[in-house]
Amino acid sequence: MGRKVGIAVGVAVGLLSAPALAGECGALANLRIEAVNLHSAAEVPAAGDLPAYCRVLGTVRPAISFEVRLPLQNWNGKYYGTGCGGFCGTLLSDAPGFTNAMNYGLRRGYAASTMDGGHWGTGSADGRWAAGDLVARMDWGQRAVTETARVSKVLVRAFYDRPQAKSYFAGCSTGGRMAAMEALKYPKDFDGIISGAPALDYTGLVATSFAFVTKANTGADGKPILTTPRARLVAEAVAAACGAKEAGGLVADPRQCSFEPASLRCTGKTTDKCLNEAELGVLEKWYAGPTDAAGRQLYPGGIPLGSEAHWPRWLTGLGNAPAILPLFSADFLRYMAFWPSPGPAYRVTDFDFSADPARMAPQAQVYNAATYDPAAGAVRPVSDLSAFRDAGGKLLIYHGWGDPLVTPFMSVAFYEALAQGFDGKGAGGLDRLRDTARLFMVPGMDHCGIGTEGPGISDTGIDPLTALERWVEAGEAPRELVATKRDAGGAVFWSRPVCAYPQVPRAEGAGLTCPAP
Repeated sequence: MGRKVGIAVGVAVGLLSAPALAGECGALANLRIEAVNLHSAAEVPAAGDLPAYCRVLGTVRPAISFEVRLPLQNWNGKYYGTGCGGFCGTLLSDAPGFTNAMNYGLRRGYAASTMDGGHWGTGSADGRWAAGDLVARMDWGQRAVTETARVSKVLVRAFYDRPQAKSYFAGCSTGGRMAAMEALKYPKDFDGIISGAPALDYTGLVATSFAFVTKANTGADGKPILTTPRARLVAEAVAAACGAKEAGGLVADPRQCSFEPASLRCTGKTTDKCLNEAELGVLEKWYAGPTDAAGRQLYPGGIPLGSEAHWPRWLTGLGNAPAILPLFSADFLRYMAFWPSPGPAYRVTDFDFSADPARMAPQAQVYNAATYDPAAGAVRPVSDLSAFRDAGGKLLIYHGWGDPLVTPFMSVAFYEALAQGFDGKGAGGLDRLRDTARLFMVPGMDHCGIGTEGPGISDTGIDPLTALERWVEAGEAPRELVATKRDAGGAVFWSRPVCAYPQVPRAEGAGLTCPAP
């Protein structure tokens, strides 16, 4: 690294209690940090658009694997922590855009970290690790991010001989839930937090809602009722009914779309241009969302209108790949939702909408940053944001209106619930909340911007980190994010402002603008 000074090894409990360790990267492996095993520290040369960095691997006991990357030169003086997706289980360094990718921060000069959620898995839908392990459940639910942040800050201070000036966290999906949990339960870990498409209520979403979606599309023969070719027909119909033609059928706000599934009903012989009664029944249930036998809503909203272009990936199957949503639901119900776990014989169609939600209450306390209460028809966050506000924190939430996996209606309800209970006394309101937290609902965007089908943007089409940096470091609260859709050649297809909720863009001159809050 160029600098070579004397090495001092001390005991670290949150912060170093001995002189700072500043020198060769490999010396970091000799640090002693409470409840941590450091496995290696080695320099990695610059490659492509990544700078040279010191790579540190370790474990927070018992099983939270983490990785920290420290730029060897041109450190920006800040720390960037990242979440993980699904049930986690691996160390994710990079991904398209910024979704749960620590290299996104490393490219911008940050010291960056990631973790695996506290366990190993074969993929993000593998829940077997949780079958008999309550500690692993707590690590994934609440502990992995805060512990990784603690260790990362020790390593930053040791390597650079000074602490980070600011700390940021970004996560989407499960990472978005982790982000919200950090703001609500660990308000001093980060100065700025990005919570993307947050899966806030895992028991309500991945168990109750996903089971409802799966059962609605399962015929008596066990096969899907609504298939991918038919989903494409629905996508075309919704785009024609509610989409902006100049933006390829983009549905700006599904709440303003009045599309009726019955408009696709076959009036004679079933053809490839209409839907039969069973297929229409699936559509009506999906758009309405889960209910119990008495018709009571079990989760906010349903699958949003305008998300149909993304159904093949999540709901109906993409090519030879099965739909992803039922896979998440299956392992969550088998291994994670209940104690004791029912195991591999449990089927999603076994879920009892009357009895099983109550059986998941103990795990809801472990996993959920917020829980939907069907009896009250209300979202209940695990805490208010007053401690995060008092610490000077800023929370930027974004969610795609075209997300068919994690319903965007929950993020809206969560934000409004935060506003209602901002000071812990049932008071507050959106005007006060926006000084600490802002929500951006992105038209047409798939879950975490993963899918590029249809008119919606990918996660590279917005830049929430720059907006958050300006908010935290310069006091410039973001009134809007700019969303840009590009074609395969990189040319701009459409671009529009996404206003801080509840504002919506209005026409001004030849374009759109966000009104002052």
